[in-house]
Parts: sequence; C-alpha cells; structure tokens
Amino acid sequence: MKIGFDAKRAVQNYTGLGNYSRYIVEILAQLYPENNYILYAPRKKRNEQLNHLLETYKQIKTVYPVQFIWRKLSSLWRVWGMSSQLKDDGIQVFHGLSNELPLTIKKAGVKSVVTIHDLIFLRFPQYYKPIDRKIYTYKFRKACENADQIIAISACTKRDIIDFFGIAEDKIKVVYQGCDDTFRKEASPEKKAEVRTTYHLPERYILNVGSIEERKNVLLVAQAVDRLPQDTHLVIVGKRTAYTQEVEAFIREHHLQERIHIYSNVPFNDLPAIYQQAEAFVYPSRYEGFGIPIIEALHSNVPVVGATGSCLEEAGGPSCMYVHPDSVDEMAEALNDILSNTAKRQEMIAHGKAFVKQFSKEKQAAELMNIYRQFVD
Repeated sequence: MKIGFDAKRAVQNYTGLGNYSRYIVEILAQLYPENNYILYAPRKKRNEQLNHLLETYKQIKTVYPVQFIWRKLSSLWRVWGMSSQLKDDGIQVFHGLSNELPLTIKKAGVKSVVTIHDLIFLRFPQYYKPIDRKIYTYKFRKACENADQIIAISACTKRDIIDFFGIAEDKIKVVYQGCDDTFRKEASPEKKAEVRTTYHLPERYILNVGSIEERKNVLLVAQAVDRLPQDTHLVIVGKRTAYTQEVEAFIREHHLQERIHIYSNVPFNDLPAIYQQAEAFVYPSRYEGFGIPIIEALHSNVPVVGATGSCLEEAGGPSCMYVHPDSVDEMAEALNDILSNTAKRQEMIAHGKAFVKQFSKEKQAAELMNIYRQFVD
C-alpha cells in the first residue's frame, strides 16, 4: 500500500501531536515494512526525531510543496493544494493524524482517515480564545464529515464527536495510543544518576508531566504538598504558560520553594529516567483526550493518581487511583496512601504493568492497518 499522512505536526512539533504522529508512522514502518509511507508537510524544519525515522526506515519519505505559489502559501497548500498532489502520487489512503484533512480530499477521490484527539475546546470553551474555537470547530467538523473513517483516541473522545458533531457511531473507531519504546526500558544507573545531578532531583518526589496550564490543574497537587511527609517533594515538568505564574505565586505564599520544583524544556531522552525514580505520578487534569503521561508512568513502574471526569480511567485502568479535580483532601489522601503503604504501592505497580500491555504497538499498528486495508482492493 501507498499511505499518505498529514505530517505538519510530525515535522514541526516536538511534543504532543508531534510525538503521536511520529509514533504512528514509526510503528507502521517497523511492523509493516512492505508499505510506502509518505509524509506531507507544508514546510521543512530541523527535527532530529523525524530525521532518525527517515534514516532508519527507507520506506518513509517526506513531501513538501513543489510549486512556487504553494511554497509561499504553504498553510493554504495543506488545506487546498495537497489533495491534487496526493492523487498524482498515487496515494491509496490518506491519514490526517492531527484532527484535520484537506478540504478538497473528497474531490481528489482519495480515501481518508482522520484521528480526532479531543474536543476540549467545545467541552471547556473557557480555556480557548473565541476565534480559535471557531476555527477548530470548522476544521474538525469538516474533517469528520469528509473522512471515510474517524479514529477517536478514546471512548470519551468518541462520545464527544457524536455529541457535538452528530456523527454516526459506526463511522468512529476507538484506537488507543501507546508511548515511545524508551519508557518500556529501564534507564541505566548512569543515566538515572545523570538526571538526578542535572536537575538536582530530591531523594523522594512525586512527578507531574505535561503543559503547565489551567486545564491540567497541577495547582491541586501543589496545594496537597503541605499535607505530605516533609521529605516528599513535587517535581513538575512541562511547558510554561501564564498559569505557571499562578502556581509559582502559591508556592511563594506558602513557602514551598524548597519542596516544589518546576522544569521546562527537558529533553525527551531524560524523561524515562525522571519517571522511573519517582515515588508516584500525578495527573489531575480536568479533561483529556486520552492521557499519554499515564501510560508512560505505568510503563515506568510508578503508581498513578489521576482525576475523574474525562478519559483518564481508560488510560490508567482500575489499578490507579482517581480523585475529584477540585478536592485537595482526596489528592492528599491518595498520595499519602501510596507513600505510606508499601504493599499497596507494589500492588498498584504490578497491576498497572499488566493493564498497560493492552496499549502495545503491535495491537495499535494492526488496528490501523485493518482500517487502511478496507479501502484498498
């Protein structure tokens, strides 16, 4: 098969949708090397993770706008100009990996699949600018209407697609995400010592990974720190936003500077060693499409506390603990239970390790390939 992908995020993003896009292309190339995988992106950008894929798998190739006008209007090429190139290139199935498809995909006669990650901008509109909500709503709805198959990354997202866009249930298939293979491997003692030194990691710490934004709700954990043993710290790793200032103000007001540590721009290769040395992982987000950091934590043999209200129970399963996203009492109680009860902690780790096996790359790649094959004679 000759499969095309919208690779804007794979080329330009280093986290989130970029990681997802590169992960999907890599597991397909690794497990189904007989196919050709063509990545379409509006512009080039230096990206070592993508370069590694291109060097490792010769069946992966990148395509950028060729004509002068489309090189100048590269964003519009992705919306309108790409479709004709897909047809010329003989693409049999095109997969929009990040919520979008070219608006002219149906006219080009190319079968299409789109992955919808979440509709948080509709579920929690207060976190988004009005103009962004309008743009996202138009693009996502059109992609769902034009696609021959929709992939939702969780049952929660599938429900949102049905509720907000009125899409028929049988047009949507849930295909869960996995995480990078590096989280499945034990970091070497040398690597663990290196990250401890580099980031001055405390002896005992609870970890949170993700953009430091209001929806992710890490302030809840900061508020619980005072109720934890004094030798237990909180390490927050993620992209800074305006909300970070609110978290830092709370830290200063409550004199927690010695116990709460915030790190941004942490290299991806350092993350597994940081995860694996944590006492627990916390993910108190009010709403997610899925929750990859939970999968990363379970693979890292770390017990998890998540929040109720979206899809995190799908990602973490019954072995994790879940608290109300506004309850400091529940968060503190859950963390103290893990920190003080060794038997419970070990049980959570063992059951989590077993649960997370269902998110294997083999299963995900097979499900994707079955979707593509239904459109190819």
